Amino acid sequence: MELPPGTDTGFLPIELSFVCHPEAIWPASMKHVIASFFMVLLIVATTLSAMAILVRATEYVTSIEYPLARAGATAAELLLGVILLLGTVWLATHLAVMIFAPKQESQEGGPVG
Repeated sequence: MELPPGTDTGFLPIELSFVCHPEAIWPASMKHVIASFFMVLLIVATTLSAMAILVRATEYVTSIEYPLARAGATAAELLLGVILLLGTVWLATHLAVMIFAPKQESQEGGPVG
């Protein structure tokens, strides 16, 4: 949809492009690049190790002969899987926020009460 010539939209032409917005373009420092690369490697390693632990636990659980013991071990394995995989997701989001969140100066607060 083209606007008629002379119509004022209130925006500069560069502000209509998300890619070219001056505040959206910030050069990534080498510290951010190295930290993000390290973060990706760490998350991949923790996810793969969690999966290896769960595979070994599954092999152990399926080798149990008694049904009641196997049911308890299956419940424990499910709990272990939830803890390991949720911990991996938490670690990934926590590290991403620590690396990429804008650093703000602490402002002086007023009196409380």
